[in-house]
Amino acid sequence: MTSPAAPARTAPIDPIALTRRLCAVESTTYHEGAAGKFLAGFLKERGWGVEMTPVEQPPESAAAGERWNVYAGAPGETPDLVFSTHIDTVPPYIPVSEDEEFLYGRGVCDAKGIIAAQIAAAESLRAQGFCIGLLFVSGEERDSAGAKAANLRPKGSRFLINGEPTDNKLALASKGSLRAVFRAQGRMAHSAYPELGESAVHKLVEALNRVLALPLPVLEDVGPSTVNIGQIQGGHAPNVIADHAEAQVLVRLVTDSAPIRAALLEAAEGLAEVDFTLEIPFVRLKAVDGLPTMIAKFTTDIPQLSNWGQPLLLGPGSIQVAHTPHEKVAKKELLEAVELYVQIGKKLLAP
Repeated sequence: MTSPAAPARTAPIDPIALTRRLCAVESTTYHEGAAGKFLAGFLKERGWGVEMTPVEQPPESAAAGERWNVYAGAPGETPDLVFSTHIDTVPPYIPVSEDEEFLYGRGVCDAKGIIAAQIAAAESLRAQGFCIGLLFVSGEERDSAGAKAANLRPKGSRFLINGEPTDNKLALASKGSLRAVFRAQGRMAHSAYPELGESAVHKLVEALNRVLALPLPVLEDVGPSTVNIGQIQGGHAPNVIADHAEAQVLVRLVTDSAPIRAALLEAAEGLAEVDFTLEIPFVRLKAVDGLPTMIAKFTTDIPQLSNWGQPLLLGPGSIQVAHTPHEKVAKKELLEAVELYVQIGKKLLAP
């Protein structure tokens, strides 16, 4: 389909240089405002029509200021294909650095290098006459708040290519997530007289032991569900019987969540209350002939962007170094991602 509004003629984007610039702006979750403004200004300078949509802050992060979703396209144009990923990163911020082969720092692969590669690919496809959009959202690393807001304002696209670090392989499926908070209550007492109290910590530990022993579903072509107890807190001091304790639990889903929810509630019965705070379902994704594939063991914004077209998942970098102090991406891989995005776009939009 021919685009009725070609972008202004500008020099081709260097995705490596753009990744450097993006990573120089801190944008840990809830602090995406400056990075969103940078992206909007950059895209306007390149001739894109840009929309900035506010994303609500939770009350505890109100002091962090405004944050945004950024959409870029041509005014009045319905894109056939939208490239999308997230602006936010996990903490802590790590300044960008590099050597001859790699870029290092927070966001170089998750997901600012992907932003740069997607913009470069989108401009190449638009120059060839395709109707392309760009959607960059806030909040993916916590609760997909930006994606949920964007899903209320779709642009009518037929396809969505979401970017996450997949080693430039097309994902055939993405695991879901079920997040739960376990809260145990007890009665405070002097630890020399435990019979006078009731330890919330002991109750919580027993419940969590049951959780770790649960048999979790396995999907033959995807792999197993997994569980992680990511945070535990409670009590007051070693010599005080704890009157409260809490744990954050995350299950990676490969099936419907209903049996997992039931199993977690049973594990906690008589010991703790369970509050389910987030669910993102397991999804299967579109394949494209001739491209290498993988299974994404992590969760993405894709389930929250259901109104943006048939989803695909692809991006440069390894998820195994994302969220670590050693995050990096090969410069060669960023350049290859641009070519892959263009290649897939042409295949999807071929007459």
